[in-house]
Amino acid sequence: MIVVEDLHKHFGGFHAVDGASIEIAEGSITGLIGPNGAGKTTLFNAIAGVLQPTSGRVTMAGEDITGLPPHELFHKGLLRTFQIAHEFSSMTVRENLMMVPGGQSGETIWKSWLKRGEIAREEAALAAKADEVLEFLTIDHLADEKAGNLSGGQKKLLELGRTMMVDARIVFLDEVGAGVNRTLLGTIGDAIVRLNKERGYTFCLIEHDMDFISRLCDPVIVMAEGKVLAQGSASEIMANEAVIEAYLGTGLKNKKKTEPAT
Repeated sequence: MIVVEDLHKHFGGFHAVDGASIEIAEGSITGLIGPNGAGKTTLFNAIAGVLQPTSGRVTMAGEDITGLPPHELFHKGLLRTFQIAHEFSSMTVRENLMMVPGGQSGETIWKSWLKRGEIAREEAALAAKADEVLEFLTIDHLADEKAGNLSGGQKKLLELGRTMMVDARIVFLDEVGAGVNRTLLGTIGDAIVRLNKERGYTFCLIEHDMDFISRLCDPVIVMAEGKVLAQGSASEIMANEAVIEAYLGTGLKNKKKTEPAT
């Protein structure tokens, strides 16, 4: 689905992404982990058009999408959520979802004057779809709640719901578990798995919660200092000494050397 080749993103002399190459298989739930400052979010932003890569190439299903802006990628089915949810706080949860699809009739001034019946039918269909999405995510009881009143976890579910209002092919999730309680995190995980298995969504997610990563993701890609450090199953990654050293600053061998004899 996505192939990233030798991607670089520089900010002056700082190389946030320094020659990263990854592949995200269609139909997979791929995890992207690494210590803070590893370049994970910058890589996401470069793939999703939020940032222009300094060099390198990104393809989606064989098509070169390097440097395309987010709105063009949106129409190709590539969506991205953010660590901090971006909701329309004064609108209801249902209205937030109804805002997502582009090209709505009500966006055109002359149609808003002359095609009110068409607009009403379109909005009724969007409302019905939004209610279906909310039921899928088990937050249908919040449909008429102002989005700004939701908890952090509920806002993450709302962001996931937005991807369901269009024909998403691949969704990039940035720290979906940040600030979310364990119960809601389980609900979010269930929704991701169902979307993957039942609707064919491909996911790539940044996350620090290794239990969550282990439950959902295969493969797991590890970044450090702007480069790809390792890739494998969650169990392989957690046993990889280079990964342990990147996170903790010390490998298993060094730890064993310094352990007192018992």
